[in-house]
Amino acid sequence: MTSIESVHGPDDLRALSPRQTEELAADIRRMLVEEVTRTGGHLGPNLGVVELTIALHRVFESPRDRIMWDTGHQTYPHKILTGRAGVFGGLRQPGGLSGYPSRTESEHDVIENSHASTVLAYADGLAKAYELRGITDRAVVAVIGDGALTGGMAWEGLNNLAAAPHRPVVVVLNDNTRSYAPTVGGIPEHLALLRTEERPPHSVFENMGMAYVGPVDGHDVAVLEQALQHAARLGGPVVVHCLTEKGRGHAPAEQDEADRFHAVRPRPTTPAVPRTDGPASPDWTDVFGAELTELGARRPDLVAITAAMLAPTGLSRFADRFPERTFDVGIAEQHAVTSAAGLALGGLHPVVALYATFLNRAFDQMLLDVALHRAPVTFVLDRAGVTGDDGASHNGMWDLSLLQMVPGLRVAVPRDAATLRRALREAVAVQDGPTALRFPKGRTGCDIPAVDTAAGMDVLRRAGSGERDVLLVSVGTMAGVCLEAADRLAEHGFGVTVVDPRWITPVPAALVDMGLDHGLVATVEDGGRAGGAGAAVAQALADSGARTPVRTFGVPQRFLDHGRRGDILAECGLTGRGIARAVVEALARRDDAVRIDELAPQPVGGRPAVR
Repeated sequence: MTSIESVHGPDDLRALSPRQTEELAADIRRMLVEEVTRTGGHLGPNLGVVELTIALHRVFESPRDRIMWDTGHQTYPHKILTGRAGVFGGLRQPGGLSGYPSRTESEHDVIENSHASTVLAYADGLAKAYELRGITDRAVVAVIGDGALTGGMAWEGLNNLAAAPHRPVVVVLNDNTRSYAPTVGGIPEHLALLRTEERPPHSVFENMGMAYVGPVDGHDVAVLEQALQHAARLGGPVVVHCLTEKGRGHAPAEQDEADRFHAVRPRPTTPAVPRTDGPASPDWTDVFGAELTELGARRPDLVAITAAMLAPTGLSRFADRFPERTFDVGIAEQHAVTSAAGLALGGLHPVVALYATFLNRAFDQMLLDVALHRAPVTFVLDRAGVTGDDGASHNGMWDLSLLQMVPGLRVAVPRDAATLRRALREAVAVQDGPTALRFPKGRTGCDIPAVDTAAGMDVLRRAGSGERDVLLVSVGTMAGVCLEAADRLAEHGFGVTVVDPRWITPVPAALVDMGLDHGLVATVEDGGRAGGAGAAVAQALADSGARTPVRTFGVPQRFLDHGRRGDILAECGLTGRGIARAVVEALARRDDAVRIDELAPQPVGGRPAVR
């Protein structure tokens, strides 16, 4: 039997017989199910492209021929076949393989796009570059799913590819009728017609001026090879329409659990330990979804919008109860936001639920289509801050920096389940402009009660004020870290007040007033430091004429490698110990009365070190 171990690179595939390719496909599926259910990752999309990936690497000669993958979450077979099978067990683990294409991993990974609908623009630019440089011996191949065709960038790419009938680009349309969920809209309906015997005389691609090959069986390597070879010979832009089954070869993923098996969580490697401290805390997404549904029962003007991610963003419950008030616009975040502006102009209050990383794609629409019109739209940003194992493209570390630039936008950052529910109620009550709230991936943890309130802000710990006293401004889920830092600083002889503004934008006037009464203001957030919440606080204090020094803690402005959220935050210094140490150092630079060497262990009778 031909196994993965016998394939060290694409060249080894071309000598395989049809039976051997079938055996190899089965072995790849076995590895995918075993390893991905252990490490976590995207299972369904990869099970569906095994034969397609084999055929691509048998027909085209990567890396000379450039094979590019849209989204990139279906490239596990590609990684296995390009020499990374031996390290596949480290998928999405710290120091291991990325869950997406990675140029640092392999010369076969051309682009690192893990946001959908982009690959055709890459292909258009690469083909133009080859033409201008006189390079004619390299193929440009772009693999894109039917779900990604619901995104506007895909059609901008097709429009430009079709404009040059002499420029060869092979577009492989991987049609499995799904993204996270069944694909919606007019495009999937057209593709469905192409799959039937009573198909229209011309496909939309042919009407645009491109060649069209298919539909072909995406699980028959021989048929795929013939179609791809034919497409490569045409010498112009061509769409090869491949029909595949998401989750193929793994019964739970093929059947009614297909959505759940798009991506799977890691399988625990040790037996679960019974809890003795009560039930686990709820998931952030579930808390949001439940609260929105309750609000929807009382507010008939509330509507929900998703960009092909109904379940992942927590809208399934709302959709089940209010289907006529739920809109899935496909992988089209830009359209989602401007459509929300239109809904608001029509007298409704839209709630746009997105992953924080995908808001990046719709910033212009938020700025000019929503905020400029003062439209009452609420943005709910899931997976904000450091998300961890999905890597650089999925960290939601840019949102607070972007949101600071939007005039009239009010931004809430809840610290726990209770403040999330409260923030959502407050956000949808705003009718004179847009609001946003954001929360991270995972569980909420225990609620952190306030000991006091001050002009709408929650005081989590109160101490005196003065030149040796510190005001710690906690942003969202960093509350626990701030309280730990406060405990360490208190042991070191400092008075520390910890405050959670809850609504961080605009900066509350009361926060500025409190800052004037302290010797140092330190802000702590899990987003990027450049232009983030801390920068806004520092600017507000400076604008007030304050001379109080401000120390901002956050994520450095760089693309973070994949890893566990806690480990990444620790590397960024976002721990109680790291913050306490840096605060003491900041005060030491300001005032010689505090010495850096006090951080070292002291002899008996000396001041305790910050531990």
